[in-house]
Amino acid sequence: MGVPSPNKMQSIVEIKGVKSGHSCGYCGHPRGKVSYGMWAHSMTVQDYQDLIDRGWRRSGKYVYKPTMNKTCCPQYTIKCHALNFQPSKTQKKILKKMTKFLSGGVMPEGPCDGEPMDSHCGEAVPPAGPSMNRTDAKIPVIVGTSGKEEEEAPKRAEPETAPQEPPSVAPGLTLSATPKPGMGADPNRPPCRKAKDLRKERRLQKQHGGGAASTSPVLKSAPLPPPQGKSLEDFFSDSLTESAHRLEVRLVRSSPPSLQFKDTFDASYQVYKLYQMAVHKDPPDKPSETQFRRFLCDSPLEAEKTPDGPDSGYGSFHQQYWLHGRIVAVGVVDILPSCVSSVYLYYHPDYASLSLGSYSALREIAFTRQLQKRTPQLSYYYLGFYIHSCPKMRYKGQYKPSDLLCPETYTWVPIERCLPLLEASVYARLNQDPDTGEENALKNMDQALVLHQRSVMPYRIYKRKCRGSTDEQEVVQYARLVGQACAERMLLYRA
Repeated sequence: MGVPSPNKMQSIVEIKGVKSGHSCGYCGHPRGKVSYGMWAHSMTVQDYQDLIDRGWRRSGKYVYKPTMNKTCCPQYTIKCHALNFQPSKTQKKILKKMTKFLSGGVMPEGPCDGEPMDSHCGEAVPPAGPSMNRTDAKIPVIVGTSGKEEEEAPKRAEPETAPQEPPSVAPGLTLSATPKPGMGADPNRPPCRKAKDLRKERRLQKQHGGGAASTSPVLKSAPLPPPQGKSLEDFFSDSLTESAHRLEVRLVRSSPPSLQFKDTFDASYQVYKLYQMAVHKDPPDKPSETQFRRFLCDSPLEAEKTPDGPDSGYGSFHQQYWLHGRIVAVGVVDILPSCVSSVYLYYHPDYASLSLGSYSALREIAFTRQLQKRTPQLSYYYLGFYIHSCPKMRYKGQYKPSDLLCPETYTWVPIERCLPLLEASVYARLNQDPDTGEENALKNMDQALVLHQRSVMPYRIYKRKCRGSTDEQEVVQYARLVGQACAERMLLYRA
């Protein structure tokens, strides 16, 4: 395998190693969290796509992989088949609630929906930042120099079940817990019929009878085909007609920051700060501007454009939700070769009753379908991690059809087949075929690429140059976790 061209865009990563003994934001275990991490100075979208298909995930420029058989709450990568998605009854209620708000201008009454328990964005900070300097990189890639890293604070989304409102009752009447016993329906009377059906019959009578009332038996019309349910896009179209409020969704590139992103940075940050304080009870000084940049604005992903790719290009973006000239919510997403990957969602607390977490996820599924029309291979929506051991984090399984990633074979398994296994054990090999091996397993360590003393070289040459080095076990562990393809493409920085 030849050394890549200096002009070719490449990933540069630096090992941070195993992190264990940290508090878990899901179950509360004080020292139960275990993961492996690396700092990504730069990363191509294809490399990141391949990494998340092996259970990795990024938080800012820190890329980590839960140690599934050791961590207290195993986190399974979940993806939704966006093209086949149909909103559930509960999801339709959320869409209708937003449509009603936009058309009538009245905020839903009652307490806002609860949110799933999430880890906080600063709960897992590696002991030190990256050690590589800019001058260590021979190829033309912008390299970060310092900063702390943190693991994912999963996307805020509303639970998929909302409390039902009691039926309206006329004044002076009370609701009975159980119906009174009686004779039931009178079999001699015709069954009750819908008003819509009765109106249709009257219309047919007028057509057949010249508009006069007819005493002849009613002719039954031919049975109609079953009505097709509204598509996701139909709901969003409904919200645009005769609206008191206009909700506008703008996609702005966050890394490298576009002019629109820079112009709206302060407004977006203020929404994030209010969200963290209201929802996660952060003190006012914790959601700092520096933390916001590092966690949700900085990204290792290189901006890429291809002739057959999305018009926006690939990379990291903020989807801003604008209402009456101000930002009310922001969805942080990565657009990758095969998917839209959800990173985070924050919103203004005044709009919490609109279930913006779930609503934004539905918008992002529709966005994925829109991108797929131009880029056929981009057809999945990744929701991050599914955590079955935390009941409040199971809501991601309601976006169907969806698959979970097997932590041993790195193959996708329909979630319905996974649930019985996860009920029996928090950690499970989801692919039950014993003959299925690991996808893209490490086969030839010598072909892994290393960046050493500003030179790119295969690992076999690095070993000869650095005889007596004690880092072989560390490098082999890294290569096994990223897989053969990424090990051959990404540059592993060695001091």
